[in-house]
Amino acid sequence: MRYIIYMIINPHDPSWLSLVVSLPTQNATLRMRLWRAVKAGGCAVLRDGVYLLPANESCTALFSGLAQEVLSAGGSAQLLAIAARDDAQQADFCALFERGEQYAALLAEIARVRAGLPERETTAQRKAMKTLHRDFAALAGIDFFPGAARAQAEAALVELENAALARYSPGEPRAAAGEIVRLERALYQGRLWATRRHLWVDRMASAWLIRRFIDPAARFVWLEKPEDSPVGALGFDFDGASFTHVGEKVTFEVLLASLAPENDRALAKLAGLVHFLDVGGIPVAEAAGVEAVLAGARQRCGDDDLLLAEASKVFDFLYAAYAE
Repeated sequence: MRYIIYMIINPHDPSWLSLVVSLPTQNATLRMRLWRAVKAGGCAVLRDGVYLLPANESCTALFSGLAQEVLSAGGSAQLLAIAARDDAQQADFCALFERGEQYAALLAEIARVRAGLPERETTAQRKAMKTLHRDFAALAGIDFFPGAARAQAEAALVELENAALARYSPGEPRAAAGEIVRLERALYQGRLWATRRHLWVDRMASAWLIRRFIDPAARFVWLEKPEDSPVGALGFDFDGASFTHVGEKVTFEVLLASLAPENDRALAKLAGLVHFLDVGGIPVAEAAGVEAVLAGARQRCGDDDLLLAEASKVFDFLYAAYAE
């Protein structure tokens, strides 16, 4: 009978897990899957078929799943909970998970992307930024003993984001403190609304929400600079505006909480999509497709009035789909 053995060498400090496997000689597919899984999981290889990870819940789940897969394919697997024999061996084990070279490569790529920021945001540039975020998240996920290298890479990624925002979205709002209060919608009818020109997701969606659910007679002015906002206009999505980011909420969510119809599940779901596309967070399955469509509209439309008209069609369709 083949089985998994959990062995604690030191019951007082089982701080490491070791997976010991023997694979069927003819199963090349299993061998490749195992190699990819241990690489993606950040495992240290002690020798062929012997892998090491820190003892935590996620690593235990990874090794247990791999062990079951090996057993199901006719191999053998032992999962051992172990401790280093002394401080020197503990240091040797920790050194196996040093990620300095990987962070250095990531930092070099961040620097390359930053040096090549184009004058206007492009699809390729957005893709490069997303790839960097994905690569950092994957590396941080297997950085079991984070230190200065991780902090340096994270800071460089933030600096890159800030540089891109300064170039493509000057005036991008910083989150304000305070509570969002419910307002009387009747006082916000037939108003002039102002936001930064060159609309993108949060401003597109906010303008759509204003005209569709808050102020059907709304008029919009697109600002070169936030300080150009006309006297009496209701500003949105810039620092000092009447409606802008508050805490973790983006402008669309603030408008929704302040003035839009309450308990509209389709709008709530749309808010999750806008939040993810604007600042990240909980992934939304259709986000990449929506972003591509809106990016195409932004490229094709010569002015923000036309862009809002086209983007509004997208948000109308999304609202109808979410309402179902």
